Amino acid sequence: MPATLKRLPPVPPTGPSAPTTLIDQLLAEQSTLQTPVAKFSEHHQQKQHSESDLAPHYRQLIPLSKPGAGEQYAFEVTLDRCTGCKACVSACHSLNGLDEDEVWRDVGTLFGGEEAPAWQQTVTTACHHCEDPGCLNGCPVGAYEKEPDSGIVRHLDDQCIGCSYCILKCPYDVPKYSKKRGIVRKCDMCHQRLAVCEAPACVQACPTEAIRIVTVPTEKSPETRAQTGDLFHRQSKKQSAIPPSHITLPTTRYIGRPVPATAYAADRAALTPQHAHWPLVFMLVFTQAGLGLIARFLQTPNPIPLFAGSVIFYLGMAASVLHLGQPLKAWRFFIGLKTSWLSREILAFSLFAPIPLILCSLPYLPDLPYKEEILRLTTYATLPAGLLAVFTSVMIYHDTRRDLWRFPRGAIRFFGTVAAFAALAHPIILSAVILLKLLPELRFLRHRNASAWSPDAHSARLQLRPLRAIFRTRVILALCAIPAAFISPWLAFPFLLGSEILERQLFFQSVQAPKMPGI
Repeated sequence: MPATLKRLPPVPPTGPSAPTTLIDQLLAEQSTLQTPVAKFSEHHQQKQHSESDLAPHYRQLIPLSKPGAGEQYAFEVTLDRCTGCKACVSACHSLNGLDEDEVWRDVGTLFGGEEAPAWQQTVTTACHHCEDPGCLNGCPVGAYEKEPDSGIVRHLDDQCIGCSYCILKCPYDVPKYSKKRGIVRKCDMCHQRLAVCEAPACVQACPTEAIRIVTVPTEKSPETRAQTGDLFHRQSKKQSAIPPSHITLPTTRYIGRPVPATAYAADRAALTPQHAHWPLVFMLVFTQAGLGLIARFLQTPNPIPLFAGSVIFYLGMAASVLHLGQPLKAWRFFIGLKTSWLSREILAFSLFAPIPLILCSLPYLPDLPYKEEILRLTTYATLPAGLLAVFTSVMIYHDTRRDLWRFPRGAIRFFGTVAAFAALAHPIILSAVILLKLLPELRFLRHRNASAWSPDAHSARLQLRPLRAIFRTRVILALCAIPAAFISPWLAFPFLLGSEILERQLFFQSVQAPKMPGI
């Protein structure tokens, strides 16, 4: 019986006329992908070129001339070329010597939404070097500058006090706090490289040349900017792919494929609580509680509320210092008085700080000239000065443009705390204040069932899911303070103080922080 012969598969034809499959085409295309640095090296190895011959290659990365009058440098990102490889992130991290958990450039993803369910796009983002930078306007010590000749927004590390207010002011989550240094740092477009006509690290590292440096006109009209097809203007105002551009007027240009009007960030629905900012929690609650107790003293000759309120107030002032990475530099707060509400808050509380000390000590000092007049004037100034300081606290968070921190909501929370501790000895009034504070918080939870995503819906879901135990404990402690107040004001005090601390924790952790798309 003859042996069975095994038939071998045919050998595919080779040569220029051989047919190619899709895989062959993709492999061939992949072999041509090189970083700009590799292309530049290959360009030089082929033959010698004059300076004019190199101009087209340089022009692919950075402008050949500095910005003229009415212009500035800006990033330009071609969406069709961005693959999400994060070579730009790695290069930025390496060149700038960033900490292990510190990043100045991010890569995120957009989904198409209802209009284009199958649409997906990766987006690389860094500092947008805005025309009206929120970080610069919010800094209390002038630790930011916008270079007049290039438009680059630079952070001055040696001036920073580490208050992190610029992080809250930036709608794109650009500044990053460095725990190792106690300061904030951010992308500066590798300005030292641009100064000698070299491209930034992210631009040189991108294998598809998706990032370039261009010059753009510094036109502050949103209508004019919208005509450029900028990514910041492609979404409906009701959507949240990225924060709106009218807040700071970012200069980054995104070009390429059209972005669906319903596009949204891939990490939009991630229920991740924000930083608690515990020093700020205690600072806000203790200063407001102390002011309320001092206000109670103005209605009664009993000095106990005055002494207790003064101690609590000064504890709050001490807690505020713990929030600063470089507290010894905070004396320069007056630099930002023109634009920063944080500077104004520091000034307002600094002016109020001597008042409790005067009220506590002056009656027990020997007779002094104009002693009665000074005491009377200080008493009259206590409440207006204290309420002005609380007003500046409300405005600090309102000025960040975050929905949960809008002025009406912040005013109810902050002034409500003052009123609650001022009414501690009046059970009926205290009960009314507590219920008036709880009612908006409970009504706010109705946003959790909204069909469309919104910052309020996001915050409500945070409070009822990862922060549910904190919210429930806050409500229970507040309700326990009501019957306790009918027994003794000092029995109600710990319940009220605990509930207000948890309320302020929710204030910080459940806010929806605007940012560029993440993964």
